[in-house]
Parts: sequence; C-alpha cells; structure tokens
Amino acid sequence: MPTRFPHSRIDFSGFPSFRVDGRSIPAVAYTSYLPEPEYYRQMADCGLRLICFPAYLAGRGINIHSGIGAFRKGIWRDDNTFDFSDLTADFDKILSAIPDAVVLIRLHLDVPTWWEKKYPNQCCLLNDGSTLRQCFSSPKWMADCRDVLKQIISWLSDSAYAHALAGIHLAAGGTEEWVYHYYDRFEDNSSHRVTAFRKWMIARYGSDAGEGALPADINPDAPFTGAVTDTLEFHASELADRIDELARTVKEASSGRLLTGAFYGYHYFITDPRKGHNALGRLLESPHLDYLASPNAYDRQPGLDWPPMAAADSVRLHGKLWMAEHDTRTFRTTLLNDVAGDICPEGAYSEGVWIGPASSCVSAMLLRTNAARMLTNRYGGWWFDMWGGWFDDFALLREIEVCQKLAAASAEPSGAFPEPEVCVIADEKLLFHDNSYGALTARIINQRQALAKAGTPYKLFLRNDLAEMSGVRFKFLWLLGWHEICEDEQQLLGHLHGDRCGILHTSLTGSRWLDPEGDTWRDAPTFCEWTPEGLRELYRLCGVHIYLDSDDIVYVGNGFAAIHAASEGGKTVTLPQRYTVRNAIDGAILDHDVDRVSLEMSQYETVLLRLVPVQ
Repeated sequence: MPTRFPHSRIDFSGFPSFRVDGRSIPAVAYTSYLPEPEYYRQMADCGLRLICFPAYLAGRGINIHSGIGAFRKGIWRDDNTFDFSDLTADFDKILSAIPDAVVLIRLHLDVPTWWEKKYPNQCCLLNDGSTLRQCFSSPKWMADCRDVLKQIISWLSDSAYAHALAGIHLAAGGTEEWVYHYYDRFEDNSSHRVTAFRKWMIARYGSDAGEGALPADINPDAPFTGAVTDTLEFHASELADRIDELARTVKEASSGRLLTGAFYGYHYFITDPRKGHNALGRLLESPHLDYLASPNAYDRQPGLDWPPMAAADSVRLHGKLWMAEHDTRTFRTTLLNDVAGDICPEGAYSEGVWIGPASSCVSAMLLRTNAARMLTNRYGGWWFDMWGGWFDDFALLREIEVCQKLAAASAEPSGAFPEPEVCVIADEKLLFHDNSYGALTARIINQRQALAKAGTPYKLFLRNDLAEMSGVRFKFLWLLGWHEICEDEQQLLGHLHGDRCGILHTSLTGSRWLDPEGDTWRDAPTFCEWTPEGLRELYRLCGVHIYLDSDDIVYVGNGFAAIHAASEGGKTVTLPQRYTVRNAIDGAILDHDVDRVSLEMSQYETVLLRLVPVQ
C-alpha cells in the first residue's frame, strides 16, 4: 500500500547511522517517559536529531510489581475505537522543539484492562482462576495486535507527522522488554499455551508425545527434567516468534519503509529462565527486524564495565543494529515521586539503583564511558532521560554533544586498529540445562567484569555463529557456558585451534584449557572465578596484544581508545603500532609517532583518545 513515510534503513559502513530518504543521522537518540520541550531543545543544541517517544495501547503501568501508573492514557479504547491524541501531543512537543527531528515510536502492545475483562480466555490464566494481561500464545492477541498496528500505521501515514517517522520499536511484557509477566511464580494455564506447546513439540520432534503433553512447571521448586528443558526453550521461542510476526506486520503496513526494533535477548545478564530471553539466535534469523536493544547491564557502579545484555557482535553479524539504552543515573537524576507523584507508588523508585552519584564529575565520566563503548564497538544507543532533567547540566550536555560530533565524524570505517584477538562465544541456551534455575549461570556470565578489566577488547558472539568464525583470526577463544560440545563443533574448533588459538571451555561443571601449542585439554586453574590477571596470563600464552596491564576498563576500536580508571594513578597504554595521539574530547595532540601512552588519571575518570596510524 502507498505510504507517505520516508524510506529508512541502517548504514553500517562506519559508526552506524539511520539513512532517512538519503539523510544520514547518527544512531544516537534521546528519549524520556516524561519529556519536556526544554529538554528536547537541549538535545537539539547538542546536535541530536533522532528522538524516540513512548506510546501505549493501554493506559496501564509498565510492570505489574511496583504499582506504577500509566505514562499515557492509551490509544486503544475499545475493539474499534482509537484515541490518537497521545501521539499528536508527543509529536507536537518534539517537532515544535526540533522541526527536523527523525522519530522512533516505542509502542507498548500490552492489552488494555477492557480487553483483559472482555477476553479472559485469551489472557494468562493464573492458578486461582484470575487473569494477568495477555497470553503471548493467544492467536487473538496476536491477530488484534496486528490489526491495531495496521490502524495506527495507517493513521500515522495520513497524518502531518508521516514525514518525521523512521520506525516502530515493538514493546510488550514487563517494563516493555518482552519478559513474561508473573509474580513470584510463573503461572499460565491458558489452553492457548498448551496448544502452542504441542505444535512446538511436533515441529521439534515430529510428535507432541501424546495428548497428555503439557508445558512443565518451570518454577525453581519443581523437579528439573527433560520436559522442563523443552518448556523453557518453547517459552523463549514464543517471544522471539511474536516479535518477528509483529515486525513483519510493520514492514507490510509501511511498504517496507519503517524500521523495526525491540528489546530482546538479554542472555548476558538475565539468569532467570522464566523471563524468556534465550532465543536471540532464533530472532536474528528474522528478515523483518532491523535493530535490537537493551539497557546497559546493571553493573552500574563507576569503575566497572556496563556492557550490552546480549551478544551485540552476533546482532551485527546478522545485519542488525544494536542500540544501548543509557538510562544512566547522574547527580541531576530526579525521583519519580517529585516529578509525577500521581503515578508513583509510595516509597517506590526512590532508593538503590534510582539514585545517581553525588558527584557532577563522576556523572560526566559515566556518560563519557557510555559514549566510548558505543564509539569503539560501533553500535548505537539512546540517552534515556527517564523522568526528565537527568542530563540538565552544562557538563553533562557537553559529553552528549561531543559524543554526537564524534559519531557523525566517524561515519566512514576506520582501519586504525586491528580487530580484537579475544573472542567469547556464549551459549544462550545454558539456562535450559541449569538445574539451579540460573544460580550457576549467573556465576559463569559474571566473568564479564574480569574480561573487561583484562586489558584488551573482546568480541562476543552466540554459539549459533561458531561456523562464521572460520574466516576470522582469533588468538584466544572462550566457550562461555557451553553445556557440551557436539561433533560438528569439535571440527570447527579444531580448525580454529590449528591456527594457534588457545581455547578456554567453561561448562556447568568446570573449566578446561587447550593451549595454542598443545593437543590435550587440561583443567583450568579456576572454574568461573577468573581475575583480570588470570586471564592476562592465558592471553600472554596465546600472544594476545595487551593494551593495559592494570585492572582498568579499556575499549579499543573504530579509531578510538578509551580507558575508564577503576583506581587513581598512572596508566600505560601499549599500542599495537605507532600513532599520533589526540585527546578526542578537545582534539589536542598529546603525542606524535608513539606506540605507548602514559596517563595520570583520577579514580573513575574516562580518557577518550583518537589515534591516527603513522604512515
């Protein structure tokens, strides 16, 4: 069908960008649940043009636990009744402040209360007979979502805002992130879930194991059986398939012009298998999805790495963009109760992770670290000003402005650095075999902090992509959380090892090591309590270039090098060749024709360097 939307695509040639009718926009955005025109104008002054705003089918809170109220009144008022005034208000607020803005809509597809009451047999059915929002296996929920999506896209196409819209971020489930809604125990006795499970079993095994085949109890106090493994895999694949189907709907309704994205695949952070986030490999096969996203991992102390919650390198390998959500708390972070007390439950959103650092300097360094990780790893993101005003400070806005300028100036690929020589290949299905319901998996994937402080960058791929590694030269390979190695994988690993690559294999029962010069596996010195220095010792055996010997965070790539200091003192960065070294923030030349950089740093400071190879 004809539409008035611009044609949007993602360009990966350098730092990723959104190409909107030929216009190039760096893939760095701004979003807020409670935006104000003044904050949009601040972002415009920083050079940002990509803006995302939230929209909701239902006027309901984004989760079931906290009691939080609705951010908007909701679009879907009855089966065939829609109220688009939320969309109108948000677009007007954006375009009045940034007339040339390019917009993404984060559309939450959880059902309204009226739908849940009208169609209880299409909802999650709890043990006490009550309902809990939609059942993700309900054919009616999916059919209604597709119809409503088409109605919304049709309205947008006919509206005065069509020229500004680049894509739809598809959201559903808890906190808009495609996690199942449940309280302490996962419960869903819906007949639709049973039917979907049987279909999945037939597709998987050629049989549903008889009419008695039912999804197993997947709560930690239930016996961990083969039926649990099947149920967990089905549980995750349902979410991936729903995202794919809805992305296809957006593509069809917009004649392929709108981009599609979603939160999904948090295997590098979430360790509760009931959340359903362990079918990223399945979703990456979708031809309809353009980007995936997550918040940065909630290791949110300064001095630590805040990585994506998923294998972002696999996402890129499959031609999709990774977008990091920087909901970074600062010294300007507001509390929800102070900004919108009418929707904030008493005592909620006021402690712990909701409090930013007291220091303006540390706050600025955290934003710089967020920016450095994006710039060196070539993925996009958005500054998430949750309740508004979190970045309302000259120094903080300066960091956002510099990031935007560097992203725009890095649109062409840089060959200033070799590719990382360390590769981690994670098995997202580890949780399906972990009878501790994630406790052991958490110990294994928590090695991400030792990796970040071991002095050299690393790639992170899914196990599904092992075959793609055959043409890439790595010196150190970590099979992180592989339950077992199959025969085909043994052959692929043999080829990689034959190219003088050391291999560390961590399973549910231990870790073993294959020296680059050896042919026999031997026990590794530790199971999953690696220190940065312990990893560096293995790296040295493999000839890996180590940029930094101290236990600080280092990011390298795309012509940049960044150090985030876990401790104060002198830092020596050893480079793989000779460079002219600039301070990327102000452009000042620090040194010419050097292969070593010495820095004196305060704790939690982040230095971002621009390095140009000496010809």
